[in-house]
Parts: sequence; structure tokens; C-alpha cells
Amino acid sequence: MSLSLVQGFSKSLAMTVLSEIGDKTFFAAAILAMRHPRRHVLAGCLSSLVVMTILSAAVGMAAPNLISQKLTKHITTVLFFGFGLWSLWDAYNDDDNEELAEVEAELDADIKSNGGTTKSNNKADDDLKKKNRPFLTQFFSPIFLKAFSITFFGEWGDKSQLATIGLAAAENPMGVVIGGIIGQALCQTAAVFGGKSLATQISERFIALAGGILFIIFGIQSFFSTIEP
Repeated sequence: MSLSLVQGFSKSLAMTVLSEIGDKTFFAAAILAMRHPRRHVLAGCLSSLVVMTILSAAVGMAAPNLISQKLTKHITTVLFFGFGLWSLWDAYNDDDNEELAEVEAELDADIKSNGGTTKSNNKADDDLKKKNRPFLTQFFSPIFLKAFSITFFGEWGDKSQLATIGLAAAENPMGVVIGGIIGQALCQTAAVFGGKSLATQISERFIALAGGILFIIFGIQSFFSTIEP
């Protein structure tokens, strides 16, 4: 295994875990899993994030072919420092569980707009409909599509997506994809099976602080790589 692959993998894994734990899509997965079958929620959320990771890495991999490699490194350095400062700002200004309350409010509003279905009725209806559907239709259920779409559009343009693009431009894209997918799988599995109890115990401030420090470190490494002869 090449050193570049290991570096891309380790950086992507660390960045993904620290970016996704406590993120809006993490809380969305945790809350959806309380209201719907877990396997459908996990499949939808994880499929969306895998697609997002591959697309982001592909954009990052193509970047050096569209603009000069030196300019790509400069842009990547600025992105990492920017995301680091952004995360540190969030760490010192955001209240813990603010994201959780926001996501809960959005999902509750969605339930009311669909006729005010309760959590228990959601699960009962899902179980009843599941018995009358073929296997593939069960897998690609409305809950799968809902989890997929909420996660995909929640991540589009998010800090973690842009960071993945920058990381893939600076590191081995294959390592970035593998590390990102494993990191997403760990986070989404924890969210779906850990439930709301895990979400409420997460310190968003600590995660944002750790993520900010990690981005700053990546930025320093990227900066020194741009001045190497």
C-alpha cells in the first residue's frame, strides 16, 4: 500500500468523522431511525453519503487537470484554513444540541404537513406496507428515498463536501474515497443505532473545536507543500 494512499485515507477518515458527528445529517439520521425502520434509514443515509463522497472526490481529482497544480494547492490551503477558522468560530459561539433542536423542528414540521402522523403510527404503517411489497421495493421504500434526499441535499455545499473536494485535489483520491466512505459508515451507523440518546450526549462544541484544529493542521501541511522546491 502506497504512502499517498495511506495519507489520503487517514486524513479523509479523521476529517469525515469529526465533520459528520454532530452535523445536521447525523441528527437527522438519529431522529429518522426513531420513527422508521432503521435499515431503511441507514441504507438511505449511507447511500447518499457514499454518492456524495465519490462525486466530491471526482471533482477534486479533476481540479488539477482544469487549473495548474500550484494554484490547486493554494486554493486547497485557503479552504483548509477557512474551514478551520469556521469550525473554531462555531465551537465558541454555538450552543450544544442547537443542531439537534433545529433538525427535530424541521422533521416535526414535515410530519404535520403530511397529516400529523405520530411516531408510533409511522412505524405501524411502515410495517404493514412492508409486508405487501416485494423485496427490492421494500429496500427502495419511501423511507429510503426520504433519508437519501434529506442527507444528500443537507450535505450539498456543506463544509465537509467542499473539504473532501480539496482533500481529493491534494491527496490520493482513492484513499480519500475509501477513508470518507468508512468514516461515513461509522458515523451513520452510530447515529441510526445510537439514537437520540447518543445525539444528546455529543458535545457539538468539542467536535467543532477538534475539527477546527484538524483543518488548521491540514492547512499548515498544505501550505508547506506549496513552498517545497
